Amino acid sequence: MTASNTTTRPLGAQISHMLKSRGVDTIFGIPGVHNQEMYRGIEEAGIKHVLARHEQGAGFMADGYARASGKPGVAYVITGPGLCNTMTPLGQAYSDSIPVLAISSCLDETAATRGQLHQMLDQEAAGATVCDWSHTAKNAEAAYHLVDRALSEFQTQRPRSKHIQVPIAALEGAAAPAPQETPVISIPAQSGPADLLPILTSAKRPLFVLGGGARGDTEAVREVVQRLGAASFVTYAGRGLIDVQQDALHFGAYLGRPESAKVIASADCVIAVGTELAEVDLWRTDLGNTCPLIRVDIDPEVLAQTTGGTKVQMNATAFFQWLLPALKGHGANTSWNADEISKTRARWRAEADAERPGILPVCDALRAVMPADTMYYSDMTQFAYTGKEIWDMDRPGHWHHPTGFGTLGYGLPAGIGGAVARPGLPTVVIAGDYGFQYTVQELGAAVELGLSLPILLWDNGKLKEIEDSMVRAQIAPNSVIAHNPDFCALAKAYGAYAKAPQSHSELQQAVLDAFRADKPTLIYMTNAMTTD
Repeated sequence: MTASNTTTRPLGAQISHMLKSRGVDTIFGIPGVHNQEMYRGIEEAGIKHVLARHEQGAGFMADGYARASGKPGVAYVITGPGLCNTMTPLGQAYSDSIPVLAISSCLDETAATRGQLHQMLDQEAAGATVCDWSHTAKNAEAAYHLVDRALSEFQTQRPRSKHIQVPIAALEGAAAPAPQETPVISIPAQSGPADLLPILTSAKRPLFVLGGGARGDTEAVREVVQRLGAASFVTYAGRGLIDVQQDALHFGAYLGRPESAKVIASADCVIAVGTELAEVDLWRTDLGNTCPLIRVDIDPEVLAQTTGGTKVQMNATAFFQWLLPALKGHGANTSWNADEISKTRARWRAEADAERPGILPVCDALRAVMPADTMYYSDMTQFAYTGKEIWDMDRPGHWHHPTGFGTLGYGLPAGIGGAVARPGLPTVVIAGDYGFQYTVQELGAAVELGLSLPILLWDNGKLKEIEDSMVRAQIAPNSVIAHNPDFCALAKAYGAYAKAPQSHSELQQAVLDAFRADKPTLIYMTNAMTTD
């Protein structure tokens, strides 16, 4: 052993050293008097720290980093309000199955003393409302165990947010280093449910519904779908698993279209892989299938939601890697019609354009100039709602959206985390005028980091989606218009660049320039932009 890994240090410092030894290279957070001991070891351990402007931003940055890197995102926050401010991103990470670990300080005693700084009635319980679990580590051994437990579960189970809190006195107390890591050995599945093969190979209209949990081996997914002659849908999180340019039987991300239920009802075999088939996937109460559903998922809670059909608890990657060689020599005999699917996609695309006029042509103009491997982080905005449907992706895991929890303010800080995880690769933020103001202060962090980050801001001057919903419900629109700042001036005040293109060609050039800039660029978009 070297001196560095045998030195007794305050536990707060040892936690940073432990995280570094487990592969963590970046932490997002804000130091405070309660968690300062956690900061003692960050630089010594060789970990990069990104200073957020708000703990909510730190949590979203950790989320964005995790989605881009495939590694856990870690946030350091203080007792009480620090954790509370992080609970929204922790809820988002839980909902979207993102491996985020929040480590906070906590008070040593709360039952007999009142009036302490940052005091809460039950901080551990508060964390448990939005995380997979929330526990208190009262000593070094417990802290090390919980960190390893969280990192292990991120690898072996459905990844969801975790919270560990450590009392201040324990953080300050001397502790021996964490034990060496015991790696988790993952044994690949050698076989799958063989009784499914006759069902799949005899189907004339097989149809896959692929969610974000199906990511892992994209080539195997695509080959299996094509060998079976299957049609396919993807959820928003599953976009890019099937490339519409390569598979003419792909319906795209139009599951939320009411007519998709009729299409699904016409299938004679439906296989849903790695998806909750949740309200935010379907926007209706049921998928629409009339044949028994084959459901493949790692999460038994998801499988329990299915009545009838076949439930397969299995990692999606293992499922497709088992199925691919099992289909060797199988010739597809499908009755799906590529021309009909193309016409259906075109009809749904036109519906999306009619529902939110003006957005689709802007999306098309942007998509035409985006570099390969661009990663997108979108906020809750009409621009993203349209884009998620009509903007085809050629690879999975490259458009991230707060789908489940549905929080405003996600796009900018998550995009910062994503850009930190992929230095030198293109990252784009998409935000609306209202949601952008939830976390606008993180512009300071993006400038500080010198990120070449285009921030596409769609300004329709109101909460347009809510206004439209009120009108549909025959409610007189109320409180949907707010005074907006001069967004370009605001961006410049933070030290960022800002552009307000007047046409689609100017917009395209602004994006290309932003990728080459030495700091972020806010690109202000409205429906007033002209086509060329």
